[in-house]
Amino acid sequence: MLFNSIDFAIFLPIVFALYWFVAQKHLKVQNLLIVASSYVFYGWWDWRFLSLIAFSTIVDYTIGVTLSKQKNHSKRKLLLWISILVNLGFLGFFKYYNFFLENFISAFSFFGTEINANSLNIILPVGISFYTFQTLSYTIDIYRKKLEPTKDIVAFSAFVSFFPQLVAGPIERATNLLPQFYKKRQFIYANAIDGMRQILWGMFKKVVIADNCARYANDIFNHSDDYSGSTLVLGAIFFTFQIYGDFSGYSDIAIGTSRLFGFNLKQNFAFPYFSRDIAEFWRRWHISLSTWFRDYLYIPLGGSRGGTSMKIRNIFIIFVVSGFWHGANWTFIVWGALNAVYFLPLLLTKSNRNNLEIVAYNRSLPKLSEFLSILLTFSLTVIAWIFFRAENISHAFSIISEIFSNSIFSSLEVLPIKIIILISFMLIIEWFGRKNKHALSNALQLKKRYMRWSLYIFICILIFVFKGHLQEFIYFQF
Repeated sequence: MLFNSIDFAIFLPIVFALYWFVAQKHLKVQNLLIVASSYVFYGWWDWRFLSLIAFSTIVDYTIGVTLSKQKNHSKRKLLLWISILVNLGFLGFFKYYNFFLENFISAFSFFGTEINANSLNIILPVGISFYTFQTLSYTIDIYRKKLEPTKDIVAFSAFVSFFPQLVAGPIERATNLLPQFYKKRQFIYANAIDGMRQILWGMFKKVVIADNCARYANDIFNHSDDYSGSTLVLGAIFFTFQIYGDFSGYSDIAIGTSRLFGFNLKQNFAFPYFSRDIAEFWRRWHISLSTWFRDYLYIPLGGSRGGTSMKIRNIFIIFVVSGFWHGANWTFIVWGALNAVYFLPLLLTKSNRNNLEIVAYNRSLPKLSEFLSILLTFSLTVIAWIFFRAENISHAFSIISEIFSNSIFSSLEVLPIKIIILISFMLIIEWFGRKNKHALSNALQLKKRYMRWSLYIFICILIFVFKGHLQEFIYFQF
């Protein structure tokens, strides 16, 4: 079920009404309703894969309870590895089986040995990378004794399958989300209204920005041989805003929807395209995944401790694995490695934590040096996104080689002024809301009520007038 669909527009009010008007007095009933609604939400796509979520829930719930009772270190470690192997086993089969098989065959062919093996027609379950990491963090935190296991199977099932963030995040930690299922929720009008603002802005970014940019980005990337370097740059920029509008838009809708039901999810995007260096970008882009890899991979590997070679190794591991998490294609691995190359000079010169505050914190506009830093960082991310979007490595290099040819000075073959104006509007709203959890929180600074409502109505008009062709969220494929 898509957030930007009629199905969801009908589904959400029904669940909301049942949740607050029928089940309000009974916490267990509310949690059961969330589980049932989440399974309907996910099963709307393909009910057959509900068994995967249910199995993952049962496995990690059982291992969590058993870990709390087990004192023997070796047995505790064995239980942890069972959880890791079961979860990553499912993820590996559905997402990476054909990738490894094809590369295995290619490797042997390179050395003159032909192997006959058939790939499988595997359907990738929507959101498997997200809920797998969410349940894994639960088991790992219990193993580390940072979290007490729950004995409430209903609350744990709700935590795993919570429909607003089930298929594309944010990837929530049990330490934040699970305790919220233990407490009686109160409907707080101010939180619900702010949630609606965030949903509205998320819809704008998805329906207006991402879906319109997708039309041109897809055409330019799919027919890249037909376009000059200047137009390929424009296509890469459109994809840069497409993936931001798509993914951050989903996160905004997920977080806003959660607030309607009395839950608080972690911020997943913090205006990353206003970053002054790549380190700041990765503190602001897909925060829930970046911090997951930091806490469960980077720090256990040694983090930034140790010698230079260890630091380089750890950075490359975390970025390459992050790239591979996104998809079974060498393009994602190169995208991750390229970001590691961007990041390393900052780490080695100990300047990776220079820009912790949001840019121009007490000013309306950035300094010239800040603007140039933002522009450079944005340009680097655009180049990296080319690998992310390209069909394969050779496709990415052909685009980049054309961009750095004389055709970069050619006139644009495509120039959709309407979309450029809409992107500019988004950037202006986000710039003035950059200090907040989401862009429209800043609307409260408009003291006159009619001014706030004028802004909301204007955004609604933009959504209805300029909505692009209905597209699935990009991160559904991950």
